[in-house]
Amino acid sequence: MELRAALDFVVGEVGRGFAVRWFESGGKPSALVCRAGAVMPFRVVLNAHLDVVPGADEQFAPRRDGDRLYGRGTHDMKAAAVVLATVFRELADELPYDIALQLVTDEEVGGADGTGHQLAAGVRAGFVLIGEQSGLRVVAESKGICQGRLSTAGLAAHAAYPWMGRNALLDLTAGIDRLLAAYPVPTVEAWATTVNLARIETPNLAVNQVPAAATAWFDLRYPPSDGHFAGRTAEEIALHLSEVTGVAAHVDALGPPHRADPDGAEVRLLQQVVRATGYDGDLLRKHGAADGRYYHALGIDAVIFGPGGGGQHGPAEYLDVTTLRPYYEALRGFLLGLDR
Repeated sequence: MELRAALDFVVGEVGRGFAVRWFESGGKPSALVCRAGAVMPFRVVLNAHLDVVPGADEQFAPRRDGDRLYGRGTHDMKAAAVVLATVFRELADELPYDIALQLVTDEEVGGADGTGHQLAAGVRAGFVLIGEQSGLRVVAESKGICQGRLSTAGLAAHAAYPWMGRNALLDLTAGIDRLLAAYPVPTVEAWATTVNLARIETPNLAVNQVPAAATAWFDLRYPPSDGHFAGRTAEEIALHLSEVTGVAAHVDALGPPHRADPDGAEVRLLQQVVRATGYDGDLLRKHGAADGRYYHALGIDAVIFGPGGGGQHGPAEYLDVTTLRPYYEALRGFLLGLDR
């Protein structure tokens, strides 16, 4: 209900006179807005997600303090969605090429039922601009995601006689040690493959029993340059992780990384128009996964470009209101300056 209400609101902000194609998958609604008679592939797709992560009740009552607008979703990425809708409304009928506004409601839970579903249904573009937060920098690369499990099987025995059993937890922790030796936790920001150990469990409930099974869940993020993960299947990655850890590995979820050509005409133009607003327009790499990966998998360049702020997913999320005007101007400059 709330997802559809948010979707209807932004579509309403675009206004009448445009063609709207509605989608739904896995209970998640989404929409694609374009001018009547537009032909795919669109020259540009403007992509925005309207869902948010959970927050305290007070975060859903926006509060402004000076140049900061606090509230859940202010920075990630509802303000950007409204700006994208505004620019689309103003320019879609004037441009010498076709553009579309893609509105989804499931990015925070993976994007498969929004952007992924629309692409599976045939939506295509020459270039994609995703309004995720970036502080008016241009994100041309973001990491892929691999979530899975390491599991071990031992032999139960009485704790007083451990030599009569095999402790699955000890085998598991040895495998974890090997995994973290191969992919150590960085002490500073690093464009490298990282692993987060999220949970360890055993079905064993007795303290005086050697555990016969154990499982560890992990979240792994990798850059497009890591050949052990980028372009690999879940089965190939599971085999690699089993070889690294010495224990059985299973991949439960896999999302590819995203990369756009930093020397491409669209990226260079976007940087140029951002600089005209007084911001540096530098390239930025993102460690978190985003919906651009669905386009990258089809060979379509996508960038993340959004306004400034901070604290996304946290208790003090805020939008830097002063970045909205330059964000709007940069988007207009980009679309008006782009060749067919």
